[in-house]
Amino acid sequence: MAGFSQAAKEFSRIALPYFKGEDRWAGRILLSVVVALQLFQVYLSVQFNTWYRNFYNALEQKDWDSFIYQLGVFSVLAALFIIAAVYELYLRQWLQIRWRAWLTDNYMARWLEAGTHYRMRLRGDQIDNPDQRIAEDVRSFIVTTIGIGLGLLSSVVTLVSFVAILWGLSADQPLVIGSWSMEIPGYLVWAALLYAILGTWLTHLIGYPLIRLNFNQERYEADFRFSLVRLRENAEEVTLLSGEEVERQGLKERFGHVIQNWYSIMTRTKKLTFFTAGYNQAATIFPFVVVSPLYFAGAMTLGGLIQISQAFGKVQDSLSFFVDAYDNIANWKAILDRLSGFERSLEWAQSLDAEHEVSLKQAEAADHNSLRAQDVVVALPTGRDLVRISDFAVKPGEKVLVTGMSGSGKTSLFRALGGVWPFGEGKIELPREGDVLVLPQQAYMPLGTLRRAVTYPAGEQAYAPEEVEEVLTAVGLGKLVDQLDETAYWADLLSGGEQQRLSIARALLQKPQWLLLDEATSSLDEESEEQLYRLLLDRLPDTAIVSIGHRSGLSVFHDRFYHLTPDENGDHHLRLKETGGGPSPAGAPA
Repeated sequence: MAGFSQAAKEFSRIALPYFKGEDRWAGRILLSVVVALQLFQVYLSVQFNTWYRNFYNALEQKDWDSFIYQLGVFSVLAALFIIAAVYELYLRQWLQIRWRAWLTDNYMARWLEAGTHYRMRLRGDQIDNPDQRIAEDVRSFIVTTIGIGLGLLSSVVTLVSFVAILWGLSADQPLVIGSWSMEIPGYLVWAALLYAILGTWLTHLIGYPLIRLNFNQERYEADFRFSLVRLRENAEEVTLLSGEEVERQGLKERFGHVIQNWYSIMTRTKKLTFFTAGYNQAATIFPFVVVSPLYFAGAMTLGGLIQISQAFGKVQDSLSFFVDAYDNIANWKAILDRLSGFERSLEWAQSLDAEHEVSLKQAEAADHNSLRAQDVVVALPTGRDLVRISDFAVKPGEKVLVTGMSGSGKTSLFRALGGVWPFGEGKIELPREGDVLVLPQQAYMPLGTLRRAVTYPAGEQAYAPEEVEEVLTAVGLGKLVDQLDETAYWADLLSGGEQQRLSIARALLQKPQWLLLDEATSSLDEESEEQLYRLLLDRLPDTAIVSIGHRSGLSVFHDRFYHLTPDENGDHHLRLKETGGGPSPAGAPA
């Protein structure tokens, strides 16, 4: 019962917001019409039940006129049923796509808001493949929810309608077994009820493991697909390292999980299908076995026998809804669990600012014009302190170089200054009108045209074409000007140095007040690096530049120098150096 209550809460949290959101009226109207058409089909099924009796009685009595009349009745009922079924499916699909569009947009907005997608990765038990949960699980959740919901509604209404019919048909008829008979009012209803209860219990007993198996199958499939995508994105590195055999073994291992779990699903599904197929076949003949003695004794017409059989089948089908739909329900529960996990991970990432004081915030009042951090501790997600800052302030136009050994926390410090690292204590302040641009060592190349890559994260039309062409030429990528509107996978076509040049072009276009360079020119030769720094100093004289770097040549482009110095506890303190003295040459980026 506790599990059902928890599932109901999770379902409500995911499903109900759509019907309260901005598209609520369209969603409510579509759902209402779909439900009405579903109920109308149940009404037509009741009419068909009466038609079965009249039609087969006409056959038994060889009544030609009645036979022709019943064919006409059937034509009308069939036409109405076809129209209702077609539009019920059409409007259901319309509801599905509107609901999916709303929920997908909602998840994407929350996932991409304020670096949530990045912060979710910091959780120790981070969810697997959030991309699949947005792209695939949302679609499957909506389709199965509507399908199971309408099926359940139809079964309940059908049950109520045909129980009344079946009770009336068997209320005055005795239960006959051989030469023995017994008066049990509505015995066919009780027979259908017991048959369905037994079938549902056995189905649950056999099929329950499918919930976990379906959950794992989705995860294994997504892990395998992600590994293939990751290999494609790092094809050059893998080729240069001759790592194809290792990658193949890794892919085989992940695909092995897919195959192994699929075999388990096959075995369990085979057992479930054996039972449900036998259950449904037995249900076809069961009412004839129970009622046929009355027919052969002459106490019932052929039409009455067919009507009872058809009504019993409807009642049994309704009561056996969970038997027939168990596989879909197990899959739906697995999808619900995956989306619930995604929701919890989103909420965890979004709650980090409330739980941790370190974040990039606008100052309450414009009492200073500096990017400032005082008495700040930058920590790891585990809680261990990493970097301590007693007093750090950068004014517009200043040029600051931060150095330190590998692992000292330089990159984590920049993440905190950039507002995406919430772990620690203290407060990092930024003037109300200030904007920060952080350029990491590995430049991001979005999908699409080269122009989009240059103007990112602004739109392609945010800057004049001649302005984009000019900055691209200024950073040494003039040869690419003619390809600005070409769509390609630029992360593969551009070298690491070219990507870093393009990243600098973004800074020249955006003109931020604070520019944080996390070894953003490390892939370039020293001469090219010096040219780009001179370009930044010349084009962005009022921009404060804070750099992480290891090359001694960077000293001439900065006027203040900080170094991360470790203490006896392993914490690193950001301390001002008297002179540049040349950055430490050791190590890779932290």
